[in-house]
Amino acid sequence: MKIRISSRQSDLARLQAFAVGEALEKQGHTIEYFFRESLGDKNLSDPLWKMPEKGVFTEDFFADLVQDKTDLVVHSWKDLPTESKPETIIAATLPRADQRDLLLFKKSSMKKRDIRIFSSSPRRAFNLNSFLKSVLPWSVEQMEFQSVRGNIPTRIQKLISSDQADGLILAKAALDRLLTHPKFSETADHLRTRLKLCDWMVLPLSENPNAAAQGALALEILSSRQDLKDVLRPIHCEKSFLAAERERQILKEFGGGCHLALGISVLHRPYGTIEIVRGKTPNGELINSKKLLPFNVRPQNLKVGRIEFEVVRKSLDFIDSKSSQKSFNALIVAKAEAAAQLPKVDLIWTAGVNTWKKLAAQNVWVHGCFESLGEQELTQMQAFYSQTLKWARWTHDQAAKDDIQNIPTYRIELKVLSETLDNSEAYIWRSASEFKAAYKKFPVLKNKYHICGPGRTLDALKKDGIPVDRILVELDICETQKTES
Repeated sequence: MKIRISSRQSDLARLQAFAVGEALEKQGHTIEYFFRESLGDKNLSDPLWKMPEKGVFTEDFFADLVQDKTDLVVHSWKDLPTESKPETIIAATLPRADQRDLLLFKKSSMKKRDIRIFSSSPRRAFNLNSFLKSVLPWSVEQMEFQSVRGNIPTRIQKLISSDQADGLILAKAALDRLLTHPKFSETADHLRTRLKLCDWMVLPLSENPNAAAQGALALEILSSRQDLKDVLRPIHCEKSFLAAERERQILKEFGGGCHLALGISVLHRPYGTIEIVRGKTPNGELINSKKLLPFNVRPQNLKVGRIEFEVVRKSLDFIDSKSSQKSFNALIVAKAEAAAQLPKVDLIWTAGVNTWKKLAAQNVWVHGCFESLGEQELTQMQAFYSQTLKWARWTHDQAAKDDIQNIPTYRIELKVLSETLDNSEAYIWRSASEFKAAYKKFPVLKNKYHICGPGRTLDALKKDGIPVDRILVELDICETQKTES
């Protein structure tokens, strides 16, 4: 089939259209591209949330579909209004890119007490004001968010050239795509030159959930085009589609639109679905909700117990650790207790937000964290570096071994204090070390339920043969808070 694909004409929009076209070409189809400006591209003076029109980046293309000027439009899904139209449907999406936001911060602005951040998003300004103050590795007195418009290269150039801005927040997926697509090598080189003047942070979804459907592409066609529905089915990612749709559904329940200071993240994981909603609703309510809809639900009236431990942490001699530094240039810090004498590396990642904040208090620049969801959340940052990233883990001497090099910086001496098990049906594990020590002393634990987080403790349970249906993954639930503004 010959398929006409349309999109906006920025580098990013064309790149996204090419990604869809290349996937369809692999299926044997012929592609013809059409690129043009939308209303939102023509008006670069007003912040998006102040513009009265809905679909400022998408409405013109809807008209093209209805008038048979094109067959398929590729959108950044977050740009679409939450209200659907009967004439068209979102028929497919490709696998979703990284849905998180990224902070670029000028190296020349390091240590400034009063900071100005370029971002036109009420969501980012509301959710990030206090968080950024807590993770920048110096004391910040004031933080101001200023409006900025334009495509990605334009916004980054405005950051670099302006003496009125210190940082810029943008969608990480956009920068990732521009830095890695072979057809845009000139743009990538231009961006890398400017990125050398900045440091960066990947902002956690638990503190700053994304705009609904951010990082996902929406493939819009006429509802009547069954032939195109069939053509798109082989390139469609159902998991990405469902997550983006659920985020937009939640946004619609709150009124929809980019004017809302509200972020929404849906994460489909092997143990269940995580939903995070954070920000301020139109009627002034504050929302801070993080919940897991697990595949294995805790049985009602389950009797849960804890085994008592004595835990002693002791620092280790760092001589051996320092001698091995040349073998890695990216570092995972498991706990703040492991953070003494950190080596100089290109990238530092932490297990959770609390460890990040503790390192920041020690004047350490951290690039991101796993949000206590486990190291399977690691998203490679290779696009930002010319040399290959080689990871190591700054941890304790009993940490489980895997493909990532362990650098032991402290020792855990763990003693099981409980002499016998009570009649509990389930036990809570706060670390893999706890589970391993208790399991060694009480092998009958294999027949119990096990409650843990989704990280390395979960991996240890599976590795030691605990049946999957006996593992209950749970998060630290943040109750929804509703407080009048």
